Amino acid sequence: MNSRTTSVRPERSRGALAGVSRLRSTRTVLVLLAYLVAAPALADSGLPPAQWANQQLPDARQEAQAKALMEELRCLVCQGQSIADSDAELAGDMRALVRQRIAAGEKPDQVRAWLVERYGNWVTYRPPVEPVTWPLWAAPVLLLFVGAWLLRKQFRRRRP
Repeated sequence: MNSRTTSVRPERSRGALAGVSRLRSTRTVLVLLAYLVAAPALADSGLPPAQWANQQLPDARQEAQAKALMEELRCLVCQGQSIADSDAELAGDMRALVRQRIAAGEKPDQVRAWLVERYGNWVTYRPPVEPVTWPLWAAPVLLLFVGAWLLRKQFRRRRP
């Protein structure tokens, strides 16, 4: 009888230790998930924006050039908005760069070329026509032809 009680007790204590171990691992997983959920809220740096990020240039002609260029440049964070429309911190930095370079006397094409050199053709909404971008330029035309062909085929089936 003594051997039974001694053999049962270690099993119970091992089960309790396993439960504590599972509880700790569950807690660890929950804490990691909480960090992952909170990470986007901590993504901005908290630094003040660049001087020209949200402030217009004093020269109205230069500001018009900068604004037109900012409408043509894609926000690298949002990816669906121009840097003129985006609230992302990087978009503010890019707006400031555009305004600084325009104020320094650079032409919008020079600024665009510099940004394309730095970030690639994807930064502009008007990528150049090159062999790499031919599918991008040809896709709308091909889709129109395919749509017209399918409609024609559908209308021919309906005629008696």
